[in-house]
Amino acid sequence: MNNSGTFTKLRPQSLLKQLFNCSESICLQVFSNSVSWWIYLEQGKIIYATHSIEPFDRLERHLRRLSHQIPSLTNEVRVQLRLMFESDTHSQVVEHERNSKNQPPEYQAIQWLISQQYLHSTQAAVLIPELVKEVLESFLLIKKGTYELTEALNRMPIICRLNVENVLERCQARLESWKSFEPQISSPYQRPYLLITGKPSKQNLPELQPNLTNWMKGFSLRHLAVIMNQDEIELAHNLYPYIIQGGIILHEPDPPFDQLPNTLEDLAQSSKLITLVDVIDELSTTNSKAYPGIFEDNKTNVEQLPQVSESLKENLQKFTITNNINPASERVIPATVTGKKTYKIVSVDDSPTILKEISRFLENENFSVVTINEPLKAVMSIIRHKPDLILLDLNMVGIDGYELCQIIRNNSLFKEIPIIFVTGNKGLVDKVKARLVGASGYLTKPFTRAELLKIVFMHLI
Repeated sequence: MNNSGTFTKLRPQSLLKQLFNCSESICLQVFSNSVSWWIYLEQGKIIYATHSIEPFDRLERHLRRLSHQIPSLTNEVRVQLRLMFESDTHSQVVEHERNSKNQPPEYQAIQWLISQQYLHSTQAAVLIPELVKEVLESFLLIKKGTYELTEALNRMPIICRLNVENVLERCQARLESWKSFEPQISSPYQRPYLLITGKPSKQNLPELQPNLTNWMKGFSLRHLAVIMNQDEIELAHNLYPYIIQGGIILHEPDPPFDQLPNTLEDLAQSSKLITLVDVIDELSTTNSKAYPGIFEDNKTNVEQLPQVSESLKENLQKFTITNNINPASERVIPATVTGKKTYKIVSVDDSPTILKEISRFLENENFSVVTINEPLKAVMSIIRHKPDLILLDLNMVGIDGYELCQIIRNNSLFKEIPIIFVTGNKGLVDKVKARLVGASGYLTKPFTRAELLKIVFMHLI
């Protein structure tokens, strides 16, 4: 086949199947709608796949699922992983596109987890197929694009090999299940909101978990499924009747997830009519097998993709609201009409614009946002409010963020509280210095609502 090409109607499945009999180490790179996909193959087997939209968000979600069964994958380890391997998103994508022979950063991160014994190689052989499956689901929806086939000279250490036909079969089945919810649901990144004034009929409708209704205020279906530790299609099935009745409304995906193709636009009509009954039947046979073979010492068949994760109906921890009387330099914004506080976030910045933006992004979420615009008084305010997470500007008049972070960390009450630097600095030196003073992560200005929610998701939820 040609090493490159352009299609007015790209057929990704056919393109990938042509590589069955290839005996070399190759990388198939596909471009469509400002998104790049990379599929790495060795002797006709898939060894990894990724795309340019938030690769570390994808890795974080799947590691979080595994953390229920692998205690070593703590939140601290996952945060450290991102600090070490996640560079500036734009420069990372440009570098990867410029030289597809390089290993994807998140694949390097997985190798690091194995080398540091946070993850066993057999466990990584379960993680990687889940990541590959998610990437290929979006890959199969591409309709127009270009491709390039290159020889992967820098051979990637192989953790597992996946049979192309088996992977495609599983992905196609999942896409058909998603299509059964059309036209109401067309993307796992759509964001469900509970319509407060709506009164959907309760007759013959499944009961929703109380904690699920608390989180339907900005997180996508895909992120909600991880928070609730449910399978995505099972979650969509549970919400679908309420969406039909108008009790739940769906907002379109936040950027950059809106760049990914959706089923409504791109999935070819299936010859088989898939109904909700089919989805229920599929779930009943797959939900009993959650990440098979993770702890087994026998020979795991990594050529086969594992079944979808079991729904573990765990309740999220509940908190009560604490009301505080604040001076004029502080503003507390209760971010939910339910009266149930989930997390308190303190934002310290001498810019009213940034404080207002953070409050606006979180005003409809399950957070209570405390804004502090006098950095020199921040320490006493933080002690009084006892936040669950601190957003801290680096460049402030009178005191810089590094110094303030170190002062906060010296207080025994805040040894484990996540402290996120909000800054326009993107240099490696700045990130190293941030780690030395005890920062937990970075939020780069200008930031989007999705990027802010990603930080919250990673450190709190």
